[in-house]
Amino acid sequence: MEEKIQLNDAHEQTFTVHPKKFLLWLFIVTIIMLFAAFTSAYLVRSTDGDWLKFDLPPMFTMSTAVILLSSVTVQVAYWAAKNNNTSRINTALIATIVLGIVFLYMQVKGWGQLVDENVYLGGQYSNPAGSFVYILSGLHGFHLITGLIYLLIVLYSSASGKVSSLNLLQIEMCTTYWHFLDLLWIYLFVFLLVNN
Repeated sequence: MEEKIQLNDAHEQTFTVHPKKFLLWLFIVTIIMLFAAFTSAYLVRSTDGDWLKFDLPPMFTMSTAVILLSSVTVQVAYWAAKNNNTSRINTALIATIVLGIVFLYMQVKGWGQLVDENVYLGGQYSNPAGSFVYILSGLHGFHLITGLIYLLIVLYSSASGKVSSLNLLQIEMCTTYWHFLDLLWIYLFVFLLVNN
């Protein structure tokens, strides 16, 4: 009888999800649905006659490399937390924050390259294809800013000694969200390359 109770307890623990993790995954699913709607609208709208094709700015390619590198640094921070290496956690988180800021800067420079190609967001001379590029990259940029804020919160927690192998929830959730944002950008970048 006691063995059966232990098996039931183990079974219940297998399917238990921390409420904060559940909320994070719910938020991620919401973001996925939002971008799925926008990319679907992109495909539908691209069949109209006023859709003008253009090359994506070279800065978008370079920023993709930067965001991929930031995924490596945030993962290093997580591994350091599992090993209770506070100085490495902080260094890796700072590196991730810097790379995130560089990514955003490069995105803005990419918008400048679009303007140089006479691709605008709106107005008399706007191109619907260009408007979608601005909206998709801008919306991703907004979510990346939320990721940077989360990274700053985790960095503060780490500097306060609240991140360790015994307290991984915050850095684990932050790492998950940051990897998601990186994958989301790769999806958008490939989508725009293939469909532009």
